[in-house]
Amino acid sequence: MQQRQGELKGLVNAILDSYEKYPVIRNIDCGNRINSDTVTEILEMIRRIVFPGYFEMKNLRKDSIEYHVGELLENIEYHLTKQVMMALPHSEKYQHMGHHELAEKALTITHTFLGRIPALRDILATDVQAGYEGDPAAFNTDEVIFSYPGMYAITVNRIAHELYLLGVPLIPRMMTEHAHSQTGIDIHPGASIGEYFFIDHGTGVVIGETTVIGKYVKIYQGVTLGGLSTRGGQMLRGVKRHPTLEDNVTVYSGASILGGETVIGTGAVIGGNAFVTSSVPPHTRVSIKNPELQFKDRSKKAGELGQEGFFNRKEQD
Repeated sequence: MQQRQGELKGLVNAILDSYEKYPVIRNIDCGNRINSDTVTEILEMIRRIVFPGYFEMKNLRKDSIEYHVGELLENIEYHLTKQVMMALPHSEKYQHMGHHELAEKALTITHTFLGRIPALRDILATDVQAGYEGDPAAFNTDEVIFSYPGMYAITVNRIAHELYLLGVPLIPRMMTEHAHSQTGIDIHPGASIGEYFFIDHGTGVVIGETTVIGKYVKIYQGVTLGGLSTRGGQMLRGVKRHPTLEDNVTVYSGASILGGETVIGTGAVIGGNAFVTSSVPPHTRVSIKNPELQFKDRSKKAGELGQEGFFNRKEQD
């Protein structure tokens, strides 16, 4: 028993030494620790205001809606202000502020954000419509709101983007990474996205921080809107690294569009699996040449005759 206690004490000391050796991955005696569960709860409360009646535990009635919204806003104001206050010192811009100043700044940011909710609903209404009109499998707009992973990811991104524009550290990225974990869709909160945006299916979509997307854009699963290279690391901070998609662009599954100087012109269509690193003129269709397909006849008859049964699609055509 004594030997085991000695071994345990030695292990504890080794771990404590490791804490001193690598301070970058410890968070001890920190008074500004953000609560990730609370951030997720805030997201859900905002969704309940944006889409009233869809994500409630009970039916909403018109005669109680005013009280319902007021109560939600009070809860969001309290929790978001507290989390923003803890997030601000993570930015050098706010590290000089004292407790009172941080509290005032956090409250101002929260009030500004809450004031943007009506405009947030305006643009999300266009996204819901784009999801319904762009997918013949959609039964109605309720189905888009309730069940489409693309709609969830877009909703969270638009919420996070507003906080990103207000200069809030960490929290916007925590929100979009939560959506990423739920949907497989990775949209950086810094990405600028226009009205009527639709992500069909969505799994594997990646949209980088400095991406700019116009109106009426539709993208499919596995699309990457990324940077050509990140080898510059932090030296690339603030540099336009990701592409611009103008209005009415469609990007099909598996396509990669890379580079900050790459502009996909209005009305262009990028075909599946295309790899684009330079600008595309408006109203242009980009596609890769179909590879030659080889088919092998695996039937019993072919085997008995000793035939390989190979033929290619090109010859059959």
